[in-house]
Order: sequence, then C-alpha cells, then structure tokens
Amino acid sequence: MFGVFSASGVRRRSSARRRTAGALISGLLAAGSILGGAGAAAADDGVQHQGGAVATLDGLKTYDKAELHSNGKTQEIPAGLFEMTVDGGGRLKTYCIDIHNPTQDQAKYLETPWSQTSLGDNGDAGKILWILQNSYPQVDDLAALAQKAGTGPLTEKTAAAGTQVAIWRFSDDADVTAVDTQAEALADWLEKEAKEVKEPKASLSLEPNAVSGKPGERLGPVTVSTDAGQVAVASPADAAASGVKVTDEAGKPVTSAVDGSKLYFDVPAGAADGSATLTVQATTSVPVGRAFAGVTKSQTQILAGSSQSTVSAHATATWAKTGPIPALSAEKNCTEGGVDITASNKGDEPFEFELMGVKHSIAAGDSRTVTIPVAEDQAYDFTITGPAGFSKTFKGVLDCETAGTPEPGGETPSSQPSPATAGGGSGAPQGDNLAETGSSSATPVIAGIAIVMVLAGGGAVFFLRKKKAVAGE
Repeated sequence: MFGVFSASGVRRRSSARRRTAGALISGLLAAGSILGGAGAAAADDGVQHQGGAVATLDGLKTYDKAELHSNGKTQEIPAGLFEMTVDGGGRLKTYCIDIHNPTQDQAKYLETPWSQTSLGDNGDAGKILWILQNSYPQVDDLAALAQKAGTGPLTEKTAAAGTQVAIWRFSDDADVTAVDTQAEALADWLEKEAKEVKEPKASLSLEPNAVSGKPGERLGPVTVSTDAGQVAVASPADAAASGVKVTDEAGKPVTSAVDGSKLYFDVPAGAADGSATLTVQATTSVPVGRAFAGVTKSQTQILAGSSQSTVSAHATATWAKTGPIPALSAEKNCTEGGVDITASNKGDEPFEFELMGVKHSIAAGDSRTVTIPVAEDQAYDFTITGPAGFSKTFKGVLDCETAGTPEPGGETPSSQPSPATAGGGSGAPQGDNLAETGSSSATPVIAGIAIVMVLAGGGAVFFLRKKKAVAGE
C-alpha cells in the first residue's frame, strides 16, 4: 500500500515449528518426476490457486489520511480502498490487512482461503469481516452510517479511511488513528462493535483438484463449491480426440453445475495413458471478506466489494492401464510453515518416491502428504516432470504472517510500491531440473519425486503424514 507500514505491538502469529523451519532455509530448489504418458496435458503457469477470482491491483483509489504511531514516532499515511481489475471481467474493492508490507505495482492477486494467509492464525479475523459488512462501501448510505455510528458527516474518503483504520487495529494490532475527526469516530465505533463472523465461502473451487484412475472408469468425484447460482463446465480441450467426457455420477455428460455438484472424468476403456483438465467458470459477485494474496510478495488484501466478476477453477485427471497411478496436488500450510504436497495412488502397484535420500512407498488406494518447509515471505518453485514432455509446476510465495515493526532508527520505508521486494525471496531458477528420479520414458508412469534444498546450515525438517484417501481420488 502507498505509505502504509507497521506499528508497535504488531502481532507476529507464528508457531515455534514455523520459525524453526524458516530459519533453516535460505533457498528452496526443487524438481522431480511424476506421472506422465502419451497426450499429457500442457503445463499451466503453475501458480497455486484453489479457484475463484484472479485480479490485478490498480492502486489506492478512495482514501484519506491516518497517523501511525510507532517507536515513539508518528508517521502520516494514506488509508482507504484499493481497486482491482478481474481477469475475464469485473472490478473489486479491497482494504489491506498487512500494514507494513508495500504493494507491488500492477501485482497479480488470487482469491485465497483465510488459512493460507495471516488471517488463518488471527483470532480477530471474523471481526474484520463484521467491519466490512457494516461499513463503507457495503453500507453506501453515508448519512445513515454516520447517524448509526454517531460520527458526524462522512464522505466516501473519510468513511474509507475510518474503515481501514479499524481493520488495521485487528489485522496488525496497529496503533493507528484517522486524521479526520469523523473518520476516527467511525474507526472507534467499528472497533468497539465488531463481532466474530464466519469466513465466507469461496466464489468457486473444486475439491480435490487432482484425481486418478484407470481407463474405462469414471474418475472422481470432483466436488464443486461455489457462491454462484450456477457454473459452466468446460470439457477438456482434447476431449473430442481422447473421448474423455465430464459427467455426473450416473455417467450423463454435464455442461453446468451448482454448489455441491459432483463431477467425473469418464475415460474410455481404450484411452492411451494420459491426463486431462476440466474447467468450471461463472460470473458472480465475489463474497465480501474473501482474502486476496499476491502471486509475488505484495501486501495481502481483503475484499470489501465486488461487481459481477469472472471466477474459475480447474481439476486434472490422470489415468494409466497398469502400475502406480498417482494424483498430485499442492497447498500452502501456514500452520506448519511450508507447502503440502499430497500424492494419492489409484494404481495396482505401490507408488514409490524419494525425499532427501529417504524412500517412501504409497500402497495402491493409499494417500500421503509431505510438508516441505518454506521460509516466510519466500518464493518457491517445484517443477514436476515426466516422459513425453509432461511438466507440472507448483509455485507461489509463502505469506502467512503480518510484518513486524521496523527497528528504531531503521530505514524509513518508501511511500510508493517497492518493485525491489517483489517475490519476497529467491525461488528455484526457472527451467532448471535439479534432481530427477524414475524409470525410462518407456514406463507409463514415473514413480519418483526428488527434492533438493539449499539450507542455511543444519538439516531440513520434513513432516510426512498419512492422509485418508478421498473416495474415487
């Protein structure tokens, strides 16, 4: 955000385990081998996203002044509403929830569950949502809002400033006040009245987003979760050539779905080993209170308002006739301070992989999750490759905490976006395959994952746990 930084008393919500893992790792370089086969789907950009809106930050648009009190000093900063442009159409209005971190100019943002942001470990997250629901711009009758809060006359700018100040007090424990008297009165009223509200539902997501099985089966289910009334379902791009269809449980082809719908990949018995991706999409108003995290390191935002916007989600199926048939997915794990790599095996042979020199085996029908530690604010990039040109990438930035207060006498941060900090850390060099295991390209499925890490002394801690297999996954 322009000129928005941390205050004294900022809550650093991190577990001892997360700090230990973060201290060990100075860089994360990973590559590996996983399932592949003829006709493998082309890799996407690899950025982790559970589904929903994707948007580009346009900047701070409606704001007034606030004062941040930190280290015995007072700094004047702007406070108010940002705007974003949604990929595919739509506009969003957001407030920031990490006062110390700057935004990056034209940063790309993804709709993100609270658990994968600083809100996940913030006991006051529900109060922030209450503020959003009961203040500007959700309440756009400023005269009524002023009367209810007892503030005196409010403008759009002072209402936005007062709302942002109240949010910072809960998101960052910031000692911050609005310069305008009416805006400060609004902030005080919102802080006093705020109550816990449950996290809003995702605008659109698919669970799980990776399934596997054998040709001749319906692979799934993949369950639709959405706030929209109906979503469009697009069959895989090469469906006509492969014969793969997206169906319901009875095998009837589907082109639309609703919340709770279960979708399947119907793979013909004679299909060659391969994979396919389905896409669901809708135009809807994204629920107020949804978090938006930067693809690169940029200040986390929370949604205050949405026009009708394009949202989407994807799920991938992989099949093979024999051998291990794993499905692979990844998700940020803020509790453990890392990235969860989940592999399930729907084949008829064990799925074996090697991690830091230790071999593991996933029996047919079983599932396991490996948590790879990643330092806070660090970019990561996992490239997963296989034969016939198969390539799948998981990348992102682990941003699970709000930033702390600058040390007294430290450099005063710039009031403008800071491109120098984009990315938040060093990830894997692009395109480098640092480690690769598995059999030859003649093998339909490569049963190996190799992870190579650069450590700042000591060894890395990996968390390996058994996960209950999802029916049909």
